[in-house]
Amino acid sequence: MFKRRKSLASERKREIFSRGVTRSMLKNDLRNFHCLSQLVLSAGPLKSAPVVKHSKTAHFEIEILDAQTRKQICIVDKVVQTSTIHDVKQKFHKACPKWYPSRIGLQLERGGPFLKDYITIQSIATSSIVTLYFTDLGQQVSWTTVFLAEYTGPLIIYLLFYLRIPYIYDMKESSRRFCHPVVHLACFCHCIHYIRYLLETLFVHKVSAGHTPLKNLIKGCAFYWGFTSWIAYYINHPQYTPPSFGNRQVTVSAIIFLRESKHKQCEQQAGGETGSLLHKEPDAELDPRSLGS
Repeated sequence: MFKRRKSLASERKREIFSRGVTRSMLKNDLRNFHCLSQLVLSAGPLKSAPVVKHSKTAHFEIEILDAQTRKQICIVDKVVQTSTIHDVKQKFHKACPKWYPSRIGLQLERGGPFLKDYITIQSIATSSIVTLYFTDLGQQVSWTTVFLAEYTGPLIIYLLFYLRIPYIYDMKESSRRFCHPVVHLACFCHCIHYIRYLLETLFVHKVSAGHTPLKNLIKGCAFYWGFTSWIAYYINHPQYTPPSFGNRQVTVSAIIFLRESKHKQCEQQAGGETGSLLHKEPDAELDPRSLGS
């Protein structure tokens, strides 16, 4: 009997001890959980790892063939979609330095039109490999050079005839003959006309940055210089006679000259683009001045 009570007492002690241990463990677990939650809240929201975006830029390969022989001249690689024909010409010039960009003419097909410099490769590409045909446009000059040469020549040539330099007229006859006032007026109007053109070319007109074959410069200078020499020879000749109707004819002609100059200036101002008609890049064979006519 005594032994049974003793065993029951020991079992109760064990049960009480186990309950105490369990409670202390629960308290420790709650305390640890509370500390962990406070740590997480103080750290803030979790940041997601940055996503690395790989750019997929398409590159083209430009194969340039000779338009006559169809032989491969060079290959321009690593050309992006936004590249233009002008960029291709620059790279082609680096590969073949003997052809500068203004001398290079590129076509999509043989005998087709030349591609403008502003056209993008993406607009003409049908695959990753683009074939273009090359044509040598010959020696090129800028449009500004063409205009300055065409307008400077007549100004100098006319003054040479006006001054009656030797080897043009007979010196004895030139010294005896008196120049009529209309000769001086004609020289003044001629010089004002071409000086105005030169100043407009330099400071007013937005001349295209394009180029034209050298033959166009020769043809333009031949016309302007030749026509000026023809009229200057007779107007400044020692045997020149005044107009048939006298001062009336001279006055009417001067008024017409001034009105035409004023009319041209008003047309340019009314268009709102004083000289900007030369802004766009013309074809190689097209004179930008014809765009305003």
